[in-house]
Amino acid sequence: MNFLAHMFLTHGNKELTVGNYVADFIRNRDLVLFSDEVVRGIMLHRHIDTYTDQHPEVLKSTRILRERHKKYAPVVIDVFYDFILTKNWEQFSSISMRDFADEIYVCLNEYSDEFPIHLQEISSRMIADDFLLQYGKQEGIEKTFRRIGRRAKFQSNFETAFTDLERNFKEINEGFLSFFPDLINEVESYRM
Repeated sequence: MNFLAHMFLTHGNKELTVGNYVADFIRNRDLVLFSDEVVRGIMLHRHIDTYTDQHPEVLKSTRILRERHKKYAPVVIDVFYDFILTKNWEQFSSISMRDFADEIYVCLNEYSDEFPIHLQEISSRMIADDFLLQYGKQEGIEKTFRRIGRRAKFQSNFETAFTDLERNFKEINEGFLSFFPDLINEVESYRM
């Protein structure tokens, strides 16, 4: 899962949301900078990633893209699933994506002083770009793939990823719709 789904899964609990957000940007030694509840959000993020990577529907979707995207197929699926969440938003949320994104941005800004400096700068740019709503647009997805591609160490074919999604949309969307309720239930049981 990429940012949109992660933020969706902890929406309503600011500290869990902050932890879920910062998890990919910090090292274990940075955990001391945060409250216990934010650390729980960081651990929840890691749990979500592990659960997602092992779910049968995610593995099935990943196999669809394995030939073109090799070892990066799971990364492509993570980004696609955020795009697919935007297309099915009303099925999972009672608030608009705009209101949701604005609430998340307020939350992140509220806690940004606690972030390491490099993350404060990254967060500021991401919020200015309205990054959560960009997952619902082809241009936003392609920009995400270009950004990820700059860090890729092996052939990724990220430049054709959106075309691959369009070609396989029905099957990947069905996989997501089967997987995501399971993930929501998993997160709810973890949060208790």
